[in-house]
Amino acid sequence: MPYSLKGPARPNASRLRGGVSDAVGGSPERARRRDAATIARLKGELAGQAELIREQGVSLAHSRKIFDRASAAARIGVWECSLPDETLHWTDVVYDLFDLPRGTLPDRQRALACYPPASRKVLEAMRGRAIEERSGFTLDTEIITFAGRSRWIRITATVECEDGVPVRIFGMKQDITEEKLLSDRMRYLAEFDVMTGLANRGQFQARLSQADQAGQGAVGALLLIDLDGFKAVNDTFGHVVGDDCLKEAAARLGTVCQGADLVARVGGDEFAVLLGPHLDRGAVSGLARGIIDAMGEPVSVRGQPLKLGASVGVAFVETGAMCDLFMKADTALYAAKAAGRNTFRIFKPDTGRKGRRAAA
Repeated sequence: MPYSLKGPARPNASRLRGGVSDAVGGSPERARRRDAATIARLKGELAGQAELIREQGVSLAHSRKIFDRASAAARIGVWECSLPDETLHWTDVVYDLFDLPRGTLPDRQRALACYPPASRKVLEAMRGRAIEERSGFTLDTEIITFAGRSRWIRITATVECEDGVPVRIFGMKQDITEEKLLSDRMRYLAEFDVMTGLANRGQFQARLSQADQAGQGAVGALLLIDLDGFKAVNDTFGHVVGDDCLKEAAARLGTVCQGADLVARVGGDEFAVLLGPHLDRGAVSGLARGIIDAMGEPVSVRGQPLKLGASVGVAFVETGAMCDLFMKADTALYAAKAAGRNTFRIFKPDTGRKGRRAAA
């Protein structure tokens, strides 16, 4: 092999430049590829974030839709009032509760005019105290809407503060009209006789119990009234006519005893009247006679004149428990019946023996 006198081979300049380029970051083509990959990755991340935002938007819209439907179904709306400028913000249900077109700028003073004066006074007092104490409140109240309808609503409120300063008060308003009507109906059934509209036996006994706890001076006298001849009417003409007679008797009793503390139906054809301590014995006796006279007037039922009457037993509060008062009036009632009916008797210590012996 021929021997060359040339020195070591010198590197190619282009290869040298390429090697240096590779050493400091790669070729422009490689850099472009790297930048393209970075851009593609960023685009992928942005696309993922956009999809996440879209999904969150869809979820939020769905949640809002569910909230709106639930709010409408439950008749619950959200309200907010900025402090101290008193600017109101309502959701749609609150507009509906007040019968105000949705989107109308609500005005607090106009809204307050929907509350009856007594309720408005209570509302303002509770609101002022909540703001002062940085607390909240709940209130059930009636409103008369802008359309003139009566409606009951439940207001809940919470005060929000920033740096200890109240900045807004917000909460919910719910339509509780049906709940209120049902509650009133249940209370009425628990305390009043459905047929006559008078207090029932339960309310009568509760009033006696309250008077017993209150002590002397809460009640002055008790009158027990039993209709004379009612059983014959009921047996002859039937329960429908009998019920009409009871309604008429209750109406007459209510008219005669307008100043009484309580007028109640305590049995089938038996009624009770509680009187205050302000009436003396003469006034109570006069009332008993008035009841007998009123019940003695003919009753016209379905064009049929019917004759009833009434016996009355009277007991005055002297000593002993209220349960004894009922027993004494009942004893006096027996004595009135034994005396020939259509009359009254006042309880005396010996009334029981005489009255029940004669009645037997």
